[in-house]
Amino acid sequence: MTRIMRFWPVALLGLCGLAWLVRGPAAQAPVTVAPPALDNPKAAGPPQTVVLAGGCFWGVQGVFEHVRGVTRVVSGYAGGKRETAEYERVSEGNTGHAESVQVTFDPAQVSYGRLLQIFFSVAHDPTQLNRQGPDTGKQYRSAIFYGDDAQRKIAESYIAQLNAEHGFPRSIVTHVDPLDAFYPAEAYHQDYLLHHPHDPYIVFNDQPKIAHLRQLYPQDYRDVPVTLGR
Repeated sequence: MTRIMRFWPVALLGLCGLAWLVRGPAAQAPVTVAPPALDNPKAAGPPQTVVLAGGCFWGVQGVFEHVRGVTRVVSGYAGGKRETAEYERVSEGNTGHAESVQVTFDPAQVSYGRLLQIFFSVAHDPTQLNRQGPDTGKQYRSAIFYGDDAQRKIAESYIAQLNAEHGFPRSIVTHVDPLDAFYPAEAYHQDYLLHHPHDPYIVFNDQPKIAHLRQLYPQDYRDVPVTLGR
């Protein structure tokens, strides 16, 4: 399902927001999962990036902006071609793109595996196929776009681990795909949760994720988020 912008009145709601009006709120409950058995140890080094797709990028960006050690989070598109990397085209659901976030982090403060743990437990539901909550379509699929072989091995190992531990009621459907390119989304999507905290879609679908992050990962949570403006 595609969407327009999510403000009142209905004509200005996003299509995700419009789905909320039709179907009702669908805030995700947090899931406590074990840390990955295979991970890179925290160590000083240059900034690293990971690209994650977990439904509407507004909420996923909002979660990782509150993670200690994260220095930058950009909403955008991954999985498709440059010429279709724009919101209206992606919202049609047939471009190959997924709404994604590019997370830049300090490997001395937070590990890649820890970010995946947060991704699986509070940022989205990895058992929903081509949807998240009220939003449906391949552009809302769950995916990890890896930048190198080490990221691929950790992601694949962690998914196998979580499935073996039966931490979720259904199998994880998250794709693990090579990152060909990441295309930043339009400016009005960036830091959307922070700029529109009272948007009904944000209140019911995304603000609970921030609370779950603070509840499950107090040592990784920071109250003042990093933003593209900082």
